[in-house]
Amino acid sequence: MSREFAKFAFTPEVKTMQERYDSRQMYEKFVEKGPANNKLGAKEITLITNQDSFYMGSVGSNGWPYIQFRGGKKGFLKVLDEETLGFADFQGNLQYISVGNFSSDNRVFLFLMDYSNRRRLKIWGNAQVFHNNQEILQQVVDSDYSAEVGRAILIKVKAWDWNCPQHIPIKYSEADVAQMMAPLEARIKELEAQLKNISGNE
Repeated sequence: MSREFAKFAFTPEVKTMQERYDSRQMYEKFVEKGPANNKLGAKEITLITNQDSFYMGSVGSNGWPYIQFRGGKKGFLKVLDEETLGFADFQGNLQYISVGNFSSDNRVFLFLMDYSNRRRLKIWGNAQVFHNNQEILQQVVDSDYSAEVGRAILIKVKAWDWNCPQHIPIKYSEADVAQMMAPLEARIKELEAQLKNISGNE
């Protein structure tokens, strides 16, 4: 249990509930001995750079939370350094809800699911939107991805924490399945060719 995670997640109201249900003392010990987790390590960077999607939470000026799904090619969420993430914000449905929310409250929450390895990573941070900064855009754009880029969003990491893998179903993407099936399909073709040769020689 990380110290920085507890600063963001364990509000007075949360602590009250932990006291009520007898988990407060346990978490105090975890936090006291836990690492800061305010900088990304090798394990976190590996997961992030292999993700093709994540969920992003923001808060509107009316106080309501908003969750948005973001997807792209693997690695579209860039690790610029151990404290900074960035991604290209493509032109989508033109609602601009997340971008609008960040203009009044730049707090952001990322939820990354790795279904194939049953892992999930939570990241708290502050978002900054860059509309016409070509230098920043060059850092987050993939030249081989043709979608229209509207702006760049950078996230300064404040804390992160891993979730327990219990109850995470194992799922594979279409690309992952194709990769796993490729050697089997190749072997099937090889065996079919052998059978054809045998039949032709009879």
